[in-house]
Amino acid sequence: MENRKQSSFFSFLDKFEDYSVTALYMVMIIVIFLQVFFRFVIKASLPWSEELARYIMAWAVFIGASIAAKEGAHIGIDSIVSRLPKKMEHYIRILAMALSFVFSVILVYLAVLIIQFLMKTGQKTPAMMIPMWIAYFSVLFGSILMSIRFCQATYMRFKDGRGPQ
Repeated sequence: MENRKQSSFFSFLDKFEDYSVTALYMVMIIVIFLQVFFRFVIKASLPWSEELARYIMAWAVFIGASIAAKEGAHIGIDSIVSRLPKKMEHYIRILAMALSFVFSVILVYLAVLIIQFLMKTGQKTPAMMIPMWIAYFSVLFGSILMSIRFCQATYMRFKDGRGPQ
């Protein structure tokens, strides 16, 4: 969708997703490198590094799933769909994106329930002692982004017959 003229909101979202995933992976690499350095060179491990790397990975994966939704890179069965007549293929792809949108909205709802539960119970992460809901917020945030992107992709495919392949 990069070659098409899009609103400033989607341009901002493109940059936000790309830069945040890049920054998250860079921070994760630094944290893991520090853990290896401390464990094998200094002979003392960092108790929080593995936990932080895990939560950074979760954030990066859910934001990356939004990028995949934008680019049409989620798992699909192209070998079957591509053998259908073009008109039918078009509508099957729209249906698949619409169902993916519905799935991501359900995921938003379930993530809200989990976050509310974690806020009520006041659970904290074992090593860093931050509220557990912050770690699970990645699911909510990524699902909202995916919902937006699936809606956008469905609209673009329906509007001009192209959209992500």
